[in-house]
Amino acid sequence: MAFSKIDKLSEVFTRRLAGGMSRRNALNVLGRAVVAAPLLPLLPNERKAFAATADPNLTEFAKHAQDTDDKQCNYWRYCGIDGFLCSCCGGGVHSCPPGSTPSPTSWVGTCYNPGDKRSYLIAYFDCCGTGACGQCMCDNTDRGAPVYRPLGNNDIIWCFGTDSMAYHCSTAALVGLASE
Repeated sequence: MAFSKIDKLSEVFTRRLAGGMSRRNALNVLGRAVVAAPLLPLLPNERKAFAATADPNLTEFAKHAQDTDDKQCNYWRYCGIDGFLCSCCGGGVHSCPPGSTPSPTSWVGTCYNPGDKRSYLIAYFDCCGTGACGQCMCDNTDRGAPVYRPLGNNDIIWCFGTDSMAYHCSTAALVGLASE
């Protein structure tokens, strides 16, 4: 039976490897590779490039988000907001209107800013103490979590720790960069 060049090359390689390495040494190298392989995903990678330039990986909300009008539901910080926008109710993107109190608890989301092409961690605080504002209702569930994971769930009234559980509106406070 005739050997091809690949067969001959692989035979020469394996014979040289067998001649220079004992079975115990080969098992040692194989064992180290098996132990080290699961650690590869823990190595640092280029997260900025992945978060900023991976357009196919953007959510539907992020693909249509804008960074100019904070009174619109597609404003980039509102990717996980549910409720009335405080910017339409006399407050701001991250401040409660007069007469209402920010809740000390919040839910969080990671939103993509199309202006600088970076992802940010956003904390959503409910403003409490007065009746519902009734203006600019938004229900964005970008990367929302189920109720049993409450820190990422926007369906909960987050007025815990305030004097009143009466919901007024919701804010979107920037916490920091999510991709670094």
